Amino acid sequence: MTPRQNRPTINQVAAAAGVTKSSVSRAFTRPEMLSPETVRKISAAAERLGYVPNHSARALSTGRHGNIALIVPDVANPFFPPLISAAQSEADRFDYCVFLGNSNEDPGQEDKLIGRFAGQVEGFVLVSSRLSDDQIVEHAARRPVVLINRDVKGIPRILIDSAAGVAEAVSHLATLGHRKLVYVGGPHGSWSNKQRRIAVRRAAKDHGLEVAVISNEFAAFESGRKITAAALATGATAAIAFDDLTAQGMLAELADMGVAVPADFAVVGCDDVLGAATYPPLTTVSNRSVEAGKAALNLLMEILQNNAIRDVRYVLDTNLVIRKTTGQVKAGKRSEAALGSDANRARN
Repeated sequence: MTPRQNRPTINQVAAAAGVTKSSVSRAFTRPEMLSPETVRKISAAAERLGYVPNHSARALSTGRHGNIALIVPDVANPFFPPLISAAQSEADRFDYCVFLGNSNEDPGQEDKLIGRFAGQVEGFVLVSSRLSDDQIVEHAARRPVVLINRDVKGIPRILIDSAAGVAEAVSHLATLGHRKLVYVGGPHGSWSNKQRRIAVRRAAKDHGLEVAVISNEFAAFESGRKITAAALATGATAAIAFDDLTAQGMLAELADMGVAVPADFAVVGCDDVLGAATYPPLTTVSNRSVEAGKAALNLLMEILQNNAIRDVRYVLDTNLVIRKTTGQVKAGKRSEAALGSDANRARN
């Protein structure tokens, strides 16, 4: 590591670029105040000398830390890493650092993380926030906030509308001859879970199908396994799961129980993060997490640069990706009583 006394200074960069010290500072803090050619000249000189801006000093003089915070409810869920990576790449383009927080589905922990980060960041991206609307509005009054998959009026937000894809899934199952479905839910505080549950019920009504709903507080492989017996006990011939993790757990449990997919029971997931990797390959609703991460970060940068917060609501549509876990209901398929028997054996 270069000794502190040998590190290039802002004065050296200014001399090398033939500009003033204040211009160098603006190039790294408010580049929009300079001509593109001047910014390029300063950037080239800084790169040549190996100059790295002192973000702590910058924060003291400008109030700009060069950091934003991204908080997710479950960093281990495969839906979130692509979103995090996309947001990080966009932040890097603006020379911002991303602080990552994992609330572990706990609104109290999320609130604490926001408080801890608040003194070090310029704004927040809250993904699938578990906070109340009032709490979100309160935090947004202190620092700019952009939401992903949470619809709070007055707060800029990016929404992945899985309703369209879920409606396609219900229509697909109806076409295959399924007459009763079960929706296996996700976390109670999840905006996406609420939207998907409503979409299943609405689409099922349109197609004249019966729907059972099972609550499943944790979206995870093991919870998918545990909920399978209850799903079978409803008498449904197909399940739409809150996400691919839950669906994957159901597929594993169904295989252990000797229930063939899709011959005896059909399964549909959501988010398409594991669909191509399951066995059989999972029919699921598409994932727009990368686009959501990019859009949210760009929206936050726009707010920080223009000091203007608008009530923006961007919606990303989804669609059904058909693979191998859904199929035609066969005339001679197993009866509801047989399926219920399997469910009883699983409990014992």
